[in-house]
Amino acid sequence: MRIAEISSPDIGSVHDETEPQERLLSQIEASVKQLETHPAYKSSPAKTAVDLRQCLTQLSPHAPFSNSLKLQIWKLSYRLWNVCVDISNTATARSSSSSAELRHIAADLLSLAGDVAGVPSSAIKTVSFYYKTGSLWHSLKKFDLASICFERATDLVSKIDRGSIIDAGERKLVLDLHLARCRTAWEGGSDSNLAIALLNRCKGLLFGSCEHHVELAKQCMAFGKCLLSKKGNKAGHNSNFTDLSEALKLMNEAMEICEKGLGVARTREEKMELKGLRWKVLRFIAAIHLQMEEFESVIKCVKVLRDGGGGGGDGGGDGHPSLSVLAMKAWLGLGRHGEAEKELRGMVIDEGIPESVWVSAVEAYFHAAGTAGAETAKGVFLGLLGRCKVSAGAAVRVAHRVVGNGGGGGEGSKVRAKVVAELVSDERVVALFAGQDAAKDKVAMHTVLWNCAAANFQSKDYETSAELFEKSMLYIPNDSENKILRAKGFRVLCLCHLGLLQLDRAQEYINEAEKLEPNIACAFLKFKICLQKNDHQGAITQIEAMSTCLDFKPDFLSLSAHEAVACHAVPVVVASLSRMLNFYASGRSMPTAEVTVVRTLISVLSQVPDNEQQVYKFLKHAHTRASELDPDCFFGKEEVGRRERNWFALTSWNFGTKTGQNKNYKLSAEFLILASDFYALVEGADHETNVLVCKSLVLAASSMIASEFQGKTAMCEAEVKQAVQLLDRAGKMVKSISAGNFVNDDQINTIEPDLFFIYTFCAYDTQGRLNDIGSQLLTVKSFASSKACKPHHLLQIGLSAAQGPRSNHEVATFALNECLSSFLSSPNPEYQNVALVIRKLIAIASINKGDTDDDVVYGMYKQAYRIMVGLKEEEYPIEEGKWLAMTAWNRAAVPVRLGQIEVGKKWMTVGLDIAKRVPGMEAYKSCMEDLLSSLEIKL
Repeated sequence: MRIAEISSPDIGSVHDETEPQERLLSQIEASVKQLETHPAYKSSPAKTAVDLRQCLTQLSPHAPFSNSLKLQIWKLSYRLWNVCVDISNTATARSSSSSAELRHIAADLLSLAGDVAGVPSSAIKTVSFYYKTGSLWHSLKKFDLASICFERATDLVSKIDRGSIIDAGERKLVLDLHLARCRTAWEGGSDSNLAIALLNRCKGLLFGSCEHHVELAKQCMAFGKCLLSKKGNKAGHNSNFTDLSEALKLMNEAMEICEKGLGVARTREEKMELKGLRWKVLRFIAAIHLQMEEFESVIKCVKVLRDGGGGGGDGGGDGHPSLSVLAMKAWLGLGRHGEAEKELRGMVIDEGIPESVWVSAVEAYFHAAGTAGAETAKGVFLGLLGRCKVSAGAAVRVAHRVVGNGGGGGEGSKVRAKVVAELVSDERVVALFAGQDAAKDKVAMHTVLWNCAAANFQSKDYETSAELFEKSMLYIPNDSENKILRAKGFRVLCLCHLGLLQLDRAQEYINEAEKLEPNIACAFLKFKICLQKNDHQGAITQIEAMSTCLDFKPDFLSLSAHEAVACHAVPVVVASLSRMLNFYASGRSMPTAEVTVVRTLISVLSQVPDNEQQVYKFLKHAHTRASELDPDCFFGKEEVGRRERNWFALTSWNFGTKTGQNKNYKLSAEFLILASDFYALVEGADHETNVLVCKSLVLAASSMIASEFQGKTAMCEAEVKQAVQLLDRAGKMVKSISAGNFVNDDQINTIEPDLFFIYTFCAYDTQGRLNDIGSQLLTVKSFASSKACKPHHLLQIGLSAAQGPRSNHEVATFALNECLSSFLSSPNPEYQNVALVIRKLIAIASINKGDTDDDVVYGMYKQAYRIMVGLKEEEYPIEEGKWLAMTAWNRAAVPVRLGQIEVGKKWMTVGLDIAKRVPGMEAYKSCMEDLLSSLEIKL
């Protein structure tokens, strides 16, 4: 009997008692009617749902109702439900939630009405409404509302005597309700223990039905699968193990339910379905044991499955593709790689195994076996190519798994790379990537090989790297769109063969790259090849070629210089850095400061013997650029700039002294002048710096003078003026430094005496060139009065003034007399020098005074005699003594001839006195005495 066929009692007779209920029911009916007749309400039922829920809330306190009202409520509920069905058939995603709310209201109306006389199984019908509504809420992920529906339905079922439920559909509804409640508790985020407890209650609702056993077993298996999938997402070993243990319990429950189901199964189809489900559960049990690393249990499960001879509908048993994978992984876990390899190779002949399965198996095998399994992985893959259609993606996965993380530099890495190289170069594998469909996989394979090759290159395994880069070229389309990528491949192959010193091969590859994409990288690699071949001129040519490339950057010149330094190719370093310097004058933005480039260039040139002229060229360039740009701009500011200035100044000084020691006086002068110029650029120069500048100026002038004597070519007027200027600058500094430090006081000397002497000597020389005789004497007297003056300094000045090309007898006389006084005042006079000075003074006096006025000369002889008195034998140089004695004696000859007997006697007497002090003149003394006696008789 249908609800519409039940007659309603006369409502009018009880109108006064049911007026509120009638009014609310009328409102409900009006809302339902609007949904039935107006499309606008159907398309947007949310407001109607709110109105109906409000009416229902107001109606609830009036329960219980009369049977007639109950029947009216049931009719309204069914009408509302049917409208919901219509709405669902045409509903959009936006209105589906409102439709679920309307269904929920319909179910609540039935629940509010309760049992109705004349309606069979009214409670079951209400349960059905709640079950369907809860299922809809569940599908919308509104688990709290779904749970409310299932709980109300469960309350209704609990009040029904299960023995009275005999209809198969109603029994199925009761089981489905409990299973749905389990799923909502599980997926809704509530305690999983509740879901499992609810699942256990379902065991009492099977009603001896095979179908019920299948449903419950599937639900247990579903929960177990869910826990199994969560295993990899949880952190911590304990939580993982707990999930696996719970999953195993659920799978065992499912297995037990299947066994019981077989006991109640009647038809062959039912038994086949349960067996198939049982085998599937057993496979999951094996998978759980595998996750729990209980490998022996896995092997047992696989053996049972294979011995079972199949399980029907789902293809279980021996033929299922997962069994080989499970067995292989279990054998690997037990360390029995031989059995694992048998399982893996067995997949090759099993055409029923999907590609994804055996690729996964290959990956798992190789992951466990490592390098030792590389050959097996390759063999299995190539074997599969012969019996089934293999995708390019599978080849990529296998190659990626075998190469692992690419490099590492170990022997295992080389073995892996070799296996992959053989695999990807097989014609059958290459053929997999033909066609546009495999374009993405082709790119992926190229990436795998390229990354592996790059990793080996970084670990300097150039041989392996070259092989992999070469194989990666197989996976670059040979078209115009990919020519840049091909050129890149040729360039890296060139680098690999450079690392292997296979220069001809490297040259071939870079030539191919240049054909495809001529650029700076190609020119630079050609440069590297020339360096390796010691072809310096070729390398310099390539530097010029690099500068003409469209993508040229100055960084490549810096890089070229570094490469050339590593190869000790000095000409190439110079060419690189010299060309780099050309860009600074243009104002171009450069990667390195100009001063750094110049300093590096000078440092490199300094290491090459006999290269001083080149060093001077770039030192001069640095000074010129510093003058043009401003020292702070060129050298840098503050401490950095100060250090740079000092470096260039000190380098110039060192080369100046070095070339001076090597008697290259002209270049030495240029270096020293440059050193003084660099020191002059140092801001806030201290005393030590001023001394160095003074030294540089003095030694530069000295080198210019020495160069004249060396080349036997007189200095030109300009050179003389330059020397004078240098000495004028030095003279001012000497006076400044001396006034504050040492020359005329007792402070410690800060200018070496030798330097002061050199300055004096050079100043005397240049003053002589300018015929400034007076200044010469003043300069020497000033030096003689200083504490820096030493006797040997005066001796050298005196000798030069006496016998140089521009002699000055006044300077010579003064210097030698001062020198003689200093020698004689010494505690231990050097009589060799004393004798030399006396001889020179006699010679100067003789030349400039003449023989007619020889008192000065006679005084020198008498001084020599007085010096010799009291000396030990031979303390005064014998030869000098003889010379004095003989020259004094001989000076008497002219006066005697002229009748000047007294004058002659005077010279003969001093000659004899000196001879008496000189050993070895005994015979001369006897003659002298006789002659002197005869002269006295004559007088």
